Amino acid sequence: MGLSALAGTLPAHSFELFGIKLFGGNKEAEEELTIGEPQPYNVDFAVADTDGLESKLKSASSLWGDREDPASGAAGLIAKARSDYRRLLATLYSEGRYGGTISIRIDGREAADLPPDATLANPAAVLVSVDPGPLFHFGEAAIVNEAPPPTNRKDSVDNPHEGFMPGEVARSGTILRAERLSVEAWRQQGHAKARVADRRVEAAHNTDIVNARIALDPGRKAYYGPVTVDGTERMDPQFVAWMTGLRQGEEYDPDDIERASKRIARLDVFRAARFQEADMIGENGLLPITMIVQERLPRRFGVGGTYSTVDGLGLESFWLHRNLFGRAERLRFDAKVAGIGKTFKPEEFTYRFGPTFVKPGVFTPDTDFTTSLIGDREVLDAYTRTAVTGTAGFTHIFTEELSGKLLLSGGHAQFEDDEFGTRDFTTVGLLGGLTYDSRDNPADATSGFYVDTVLEPFYEFQYGNGAFKATAEGRAYFGFGEKNRFVLAGRLKVGALIGPETAEISPDKLFFAGGGGSVRGYAYRNIGVRTPDGNIIGGRSLAEASVEARVRVTNSIGLVGFVDAGYVDEDTVPSFNEDLRIGVGAGLRYLTGLGPIRLDVAVPLDRRSGDPSVAFYVGIGQAF
Repeated sequence: MGLSALAGTLPAHSFELFGIKLFGGNKEAEEELTIGEPQPYNVDFAVADTDGLESKLKSASSLWGDREDPASGAAGLIAKARSDYRRLLATLYSEGRYGGTISIRIDGREAADLPPDATLANPAAVLVSVDPGPLFHFGEAAIVNEAPPPTNRKDSVDNPHEGFMPGEVARSGTILRAERLSVEAWRQQGHAKARVADRRVEAAHNTDIVNARIALDPGRKAYYGPVTVDGTERMDPQFVAWMTGLRQGEEYDPDDIERASKRIARLDVFRAARFQEADMIGENGLLPITMIVQERLPRRFGVGGTYSTVDGLGLESFWLHRNLFGRAERLRFDAKVAGIGKTFKPEEFTYRFGPTFVKPGVFTPDTDFTTSLIGDREVLDAYTRTAVTGTAGFTHIFTEELSGKLLLSGGHAQFEDDEFGTRDFTTVGLLGGLTYDSRDNPADATSGFYVDTVLEPFYEFQYGNGAFKATAEGRAYFGFGEKNRFVLAGRLKVGALIGPETAEISPDKLFFAGGGGSVRGYAYRNIGVRTPDGNIIGGRSLAEASVEARVRVTNSIGLVGFVDAGYVDEDTVPSFNEDLRIGVGAGLRYLTGLGPIRLDVAVPLDRRSGDPSVAFYVGIGQAF
């Protein structure tokens, strides 16, 4: 059945395919509804099902999707049915069905013919009948004036001819994809105003063939013109323009615009920010660009907390000024107290307090200067630490996935422990690292990798020793099933320390394992080197591994099973003479837009003095 015949079964609304009106008037509008008594209804589908088409039609139908809820009166039900004609037709086109018929009957009458004030049964009987018609294939599938192959591989786009070839099923989405990619191919090569100049899509119903021809107009090659900023109040607009990284005279690239958007978002000073390109490229080939922004309030305050039956309750808060001098300088004060419940003596709590200052856009838009001064007191089973530590240096973002840091660090700390008594350490050193992160969602990853490496050469003045510490951690995520319902996640962390004898090394430079972020089920930092007196001290090498199997049971509930393992050795190269410490457990996840709320229960398989028989952990975000 041709398009003209198909139109006869549909209401007198316009319908567009590929931007072309196929039938109907110039104005598309829903009837104004008068909300009356709720109108319950029952809906049935009758589809000549082919390759799961019925399930796709049901997914597109608002009648089916809202079947559990009454409509807003008879007029609301009729309007819902009329909108379904277009939804179902678009679904047929997306499956290459251009000769189908759609009938939606309410109480035996075609919904297209019902007036909005029709009287309906309670509940109304709705029958959706769809004859998909034959499957159409491409006879012609042509792209005229296609972009040449790029000289830079970064300008490559997916093949627009994939699926868009003679003999392939003529799905409407395939044509739209070919258009989008063909335009993007020109834009990637500097033609900012590339567009589809002409499109011809004709369905031959006697042969079940669709002939499609897309003609492109690339327009002139564009170069960045001046970048102006509108909407700033406290921010320096010239600094914002510089932070975009778009330099006048350089060739236009949509990837630059995307990177600039992310760079501006990282400043965390704007509630909204968008780029607006000029309508026309200037005679000199320059394309002016305007960034329109809306600033956030400069100050922010936040609180948070964690809890486990092993480590007790931890509370933390921060105060932030995110635009101190008008160039997105951030000053943040953090305060933390932990160990509440494990003990109720304030002198045995763990404390942390101090400011951090970050100045973005130093040397390059992707380089930040950061400095901090932190005072803290840790009361652990292995030792008690009281210290002041300062850092200053630079962080740099190389690509969307790769970032690095190079900091000068130093501080003074006093340690009290049963093995060595009271000792003081004054340390200065470098802290350098690289981080690669391709996870799709850091709070709840279903795919991608995370690798973090840290190198730390340092010198200790009290004993006059130099040392070198290195750690590396890798995480991998593999999701499968519908919408990545199942996820396998793995983590591996290793570390090594080269330096003097243990008694002359600051204990916080040594390696420990155990606790919620390490080996669940064991007490925090209770996996280490056991001395002849039964004390736990840190080691010179570390190996940790975790495996989680995650499943999303509903849209808001998830379950997790996990195994953690950890090993600490007194030598730089681990001998693995001792047993590997293993914890097993399960967890419940309540999935939110900010990340999952986590509840884990873990049991240590090699429980020793100080370890619980069972441990509970509560937090936000996956364990790793």
